[in-house]
Amino acid sequence: MSISGLREEHRQELENLTLTSQPFKTLKLFTVAIVEYIRRSLIYLLRHGGWLMLLVTVTVAGGVLLLSIDGPHGKHVEELLEYVRFGLWWVALGVASSIGLGSGLHTFVLYLGPHIAFFTIKAMQCGRVDIKTAIYDTIQLNRSPSWLKKDCSEFGPSLFSSPHGTQVPLTSILPQVQVEAILWGLGTALGELPPYFISRAASLSGDRIDASEELDASSSQVKGVASNLNQMSRWFLSHAQYLNFFTILVLASVPNPLFDLAGIMCGQFGIPFWKFFLATLVGKAIVKTHIQTVFIISVCNNQLLDWMENELIWMLSFIPGLASTLPKIIAKLHAMKAKYMAAPLPVTSNIKVKSWDLSFASVWNSIVWLMLLNFFVKIVNSTAQRYRKKQQEKVMIDLKKRLEQSEEDDSSSKN
Repeated sequence: MSISGLREEHRQELENLTLTSQPFKTLKLFTVAIVEYIRRSLIYLLRHGGWLMLLVTVTVAGGVLLLSIDGPHGKHVEELLEYVRFGLWWVALGVASSIGLGSGLHTFVLYLGPHIAFFTIKAMQCGRVDIKTAIYDTIQLNRSPSWLKKDCSEFGPSLFSSPHGTQVPLTSILPQVQVEAILWGLGTALGELPPYFISRAASLSGDRIDASEELDASSSQVKGVASNLNQMSRWFLSHAQYLNFFTILVLASVPNPLFDLAGIMCGQFGIPFWKFFLATLVGKAIVKTHIQTVFIISVCNNQLLDWMENELIWMLSFIPGLASTLPKIIAKLHAMKAKYMAAPLPVTSNIKVKSWDLSFASVWNSIVWLMLLNFFVKIVNSTAQRYRKKQQEKVMIDLKKRLEQSEEDDSSSKN
């Protein structure tokens, strides 16, 4: 077979190597390519990162040894495990909240929000914020915090009493629930990474297998159009770099359903990983979580009820004929506030979330999932084609060598 004929055959094979036309062959080559990549990565780590592998091995072995041997260090190990479980729990809840692209578990409504509200109400009832036995004394899997079931007399006298009743400032409550909120926000930032990586891999894979590589050298007009498009893309990316960090930060700092698309767009346009992740981390773990936490504390705080009462009385005082009814309204507000503050706190939340409804969010989630599916198909196709193209290049090199050898043999025989 001639080189030109073999090149044409290889080109047609690559065009037909897709999940729609040849699913089994494409998946087979994709799997082989992934296994080969993992094998090369492990070899590279063993050659250049032996100290890192040794450190990880020693750390894991030391941890297993500490857990298996009894001794005076046991209580410290147990305390460390409590902190690890506490951190992993809230980070996992954050990941579960955002990794579903809007269709995940609403862990803020089910866990973090109720935890902040319960702690605020309990602090207002008892007049003190030092009611936790430790930082990890929070709502966890199959476990409720110890302070939720205790009577206020077990914590001691109120520390925030005043002539107007118990008033615990927001600045005293916020540090007690701040760690949980930040860990949850960290988990939401981590949950936004899969769309970025999928889109980034699809973009890089698409750049490697380009039909323009197969064009004939005489098609200068087509090459000129491709060159202009590349220049336009480089111009857009060079100017977008100055704004993307702050744009991502703003989008991540507020409840925004369109942020599901931010990771996909950043990966597609080649935004650096650390720039995307740091902007998302600051926006979600610092800005957004503090906005939500302060709002819930303010809603559950006694001072907010007092402010609403004063504002309502001030507004009603300008309406003629209501001056006589104000005492009754004030008495009802005081009764409602006393009932609100004295109400027992539930141990768990009974909030139920609908699994499916034909709303805008459901339609949007379906569109996003279809986009991710398209990116995944691109990754599989491009990876299989790239691996097959390397095999074809080896065949082409062997054919050239055989043709050169046959030509040398023919010339020698003629001589």
